[in-house]
Amino acid sequence: MRFNLMGPFEIIGDDGRVHLPTTPKVCRTLALLLTRPNEIVAADSVIQELWGDDPPRSAHATVQTYIHQARRMFRDRRLTDGERRLLATHAPGYVIRVTDEEVDSTVFQRLVDRARTELDQGRLQSAADSARAALALWRGPMLSNVPVGRALTARAVHLEEVRIRALELALEADRRLGRERGSIPELRSLVHDFPLNEWFHGRLIRALHRAGRRAEALEAYQCLYRILDTELGLEPSPEIQRLQSEVLDPPPGTGPSLLGPGDLLAPYDGHRDRVAAPLRA
Repeated sequence: MRFNLMGPFEIIGDDGRVHLPTTPKVCRTLALLLTRPNEIVAADSVIQELWGDDPPRSAHATVQTYIHQARRMFRDRRLTDGERRLLATHAPGYVIRVTDEEVDSTVFQRLVDRARTELDQGRLQSAADSARAALALWRGPMLSNVPVGRALTARAVHLEEVRIRALELALEADRRLGRERGSIPELRSLVHDFPLNEWFHGRLIRALHRAGRRAEALEAYQCLYRILDTELGLEPSPEIQRLQSEVLDPPPGTGPSLLGPGDLLAPYDGHRDRVAAPLRA
């Protein structure tokens, strides 16, 4: 069995069929438990997720009904055998017992962590493979077919950040493997999807220049400058400005060497200390 949280919520049976509870709040209850697999989730946390700060008086009884409906679905659709107690009641709440391999978001996080370790160890192809395997699990925003409350919204934001990190790791591994030029189409798509992410813009500028496409690299810088100025009233970070300067004036005898292996690897933590000038003639 497999529980998919990234994208539409799905329960995949051993036969490959897709199952979904008929009640959206049952989906949300299961999803909340699956974000903390094998941990007791307090009933009050479930109530907060389902109704926020204005729960009905019958909230605890209603949650018990949702848990019962979920158990009945697992039983009636034969998603578990008779010996497995998948969904259990434990004071002060409930716990869902699953393996790491049965929840897509857990597999996703583990693969990204592995990619980070492999990159640190210099195992570049393994890092690229792990990061791409994680990204292949991404089917869209978390629980896109289910209304969510505060806790699940926070989890969705977290997973989106992990996805960005996976993209960064994959691109960095490819760069170190000498595949930077091949990443240009993907980077163009990423700067469109994440227009305020300077890391992606920086990598596009760098890849274009290393590919001998200097004019396009400068155009990419100017595009970033306009976006930040229009949206935030800011200028590109010092790192991006230094990159632009090296595109314009490569150090004598070095060609388009640009930045060192570790530069621009970490995600930016905000737009601060902006001192750049617009694109120079």
